[in-house]
Amino acid sequence: MATLLPVPCLDSGGYNERGHWNNKIEFVLSVAGEIIGLGNVWRFPYLCYKNGGGAFFVPYVIFFICCGIPVFFLETALGQFTSEGGITCWRKVCPLFEGIGYATQVIEAHLNIYYIVILAWAIFYLFNCFTTELPWAGCGHYWNTEYCVDYYGENATNITNPNASSPVIEFWERRVLKISDGIEHMGGMRWELAMCLALAWFICYFCIWKGPKSTGKVVYVTATFPYFMLLILLIRGVTLPGAFDGIKFYLYPDISRLSDPQVWVDAGTQIFFSYAICLGCLTALGSYNAYNNNCYRDCIMLCCLNSGTSFVAGFAIFSVLGFMAYEQNVPIEAVAESGPGLAFIAYPKAVTMMPLSPLWACLFFMMLIFLGLDSQFVCVESLVTAVVDMYPETFRRGYRRELLILGMSIVSFFIGLIMCMEGGMYVFQLFDAYAASGMCLLFVAIFESICIGWVYGSDRFYLNIEDMIGYKPFFFIKWCWMILTPGICAGIFLFFLIKYKPLKYNNVYVYPDWGYGIGWFMAMSSMVCIPLGIIWMIWKTPGTFSEVKHTYGTKQKQHYQPLLKTGNETNDSECYFCFVKKNLRKKEKLSCHYVVCFAQTLNNTFDVLN
Repeated sequence: MATLLPVPCLDSGGYNERGHWNNKIEFVLSVAGEIIGLGNVWRFPYLCYKNGGGAFFVPYVIFFICCGIPVFFLETALGQFTSEGGITCWRKVCPLFEGIGYATQVIEAHLNIYYIVILAWAIFYLFNCFTTELPWAGCGHYWNTEYCVDYYGENATNITNPNASSPVIEFWERRVLKISDGIEHMGGMRWELAMCLALAWFICYFCIWKGPKSTGKVVYVTATFPYFMLLILLIRGVTLPGAFDGIKFYLYPDISRLSDPQVWVDAGTQIFFSYAICLGCLTALGSYNAYNNNCYRDCIMLCCLNSGTSFVAGFAIFSVLGFMAYEQNVPIEAVAESGPGLAFIAYPKAVTMMPLSPLWACLFFMMLIFLGLDSQFVCVESLVTAVVDMYPETFRRGYRRELLILGMSIVSFFIGLIMCMEGGMYVFQLFDAYAASGMCLLFVAIFESICIGWVYGSDRFYLNIEDMIGYKPFFFIKWCWMILTPGICAGIFLFFLIKYKPLKYNNVYVYPDWGYGIGWFMAMSSMVCIPLGIIWMIWKTPGTFSEVKHTYGTKQKQHYQPLLKTGNETNDSECYFCFVKKNLRKKEKLSCHYVVCFAQTLNNTFDVLN
């Protein structure tokens, strides 16, 4: 992505300028790089086949229209309107809900720690691709057991052994992970993985530390190269024997599956995972746009691009899985995988059956690395943006912003080393299932929609958007913010709680109670920010509860006018949106003292926008 780090120019207060996109394509490619990631390749196709094939597109399109586009546009437009990161943007529009910003950044901090571990695995596999024969193609290596079965080797007759395991699984579990028998036994450090993780962080850091002049060029590669690789793999996949059966299995509709509530839940959660909403990333990226950028058009285009990529990726994946099932003479259900199982077991196994298998494996893992890389450094950049915007007087000086990125990278790296241990996979699964789960994202989306749709006011936000782009968006989005999005998200959230099943690794290993406790602690660490933020804001504000309620403008019938800053750059103490209520009754006049401003205002010029 084109990262916005300090440039030599200073603002009127003597601080480094906040930064802006050099051109529109940098914003588009940066957002595309963030939202088009590993989930498009290894999660969406699997959910399609699992939930009725083509029938899955019915709930997917409904959630796409009612939740995906509205929340995606909300966050991007909010960032562009306020020119603030993921926390201070909410402080500006509604200080009472500033906790939404903290919740998104907590989720993002968790994501920064564990998501990059996938890149470390992919880098490890990539290094092992530069051989004449892939190391997971056969048995006979020092990590293989006596139960290893090579389907195309001399010991293929042992396939009837109930304890038989394939070489690709043994490479994954015994060579890459050296996985222990549980989280209670973390074992030693896998130094090869630790070095791959360090390399991933090294690349990530130098992709974002220098500013738009140098890193603006990076996004042209990281966001476009995966499409080139996907096209090559798609062409190769559809030309393989058995590919048509795999594609048919991927798309053949089973309408009866639509009666299963789990299908609808999977569609909704996939939208939230895939669109990177409720993470603060879109707000941070949008905050560097020009004020009059047509973010509405950009968001519609990017959302369609994201879903289209997921759809096409399904053809590339299931054509290869169809070939794999054809070669092994087994049903496709036996080879279909999701998540790490697809990326590091099923697909690597499939490429061993192709001519020039090291080449295809190399291309596949390069695609995974580029898909994950820009998603990773955009998340890091978004977290940095949030911190810098909270403390501009501290970090918008000299090279402090670069040092902040370095500090975050080092801390995240050392925490991530836990997942490079022999029991690290169990920790990774806890992070994936709880820390950045769909439950957390849905919870945040409910409050984002309520805050903009009801507290700040959807009509009011539409006027702000009209001021930016010159016209009001389609009215349906406003109704989504007010009714459909929070209602649907609340329904899925409740279904999550009712149907909750404790995590099991590989559907076999049951975590100890303290393991589940750690998982729920990570999940609650983000969700609790919102109610705690509301309680804290009410507690610290003088006056009765009624006065405090009026202070934060929770009644839509009241009339407010925001005081906005002018100019592109201000100093560290930027004024926040102050909500001034007109026609106060006499007993309510005290509340005027508390709504004038929520932060110090230092020598800035303000206009009143009606």
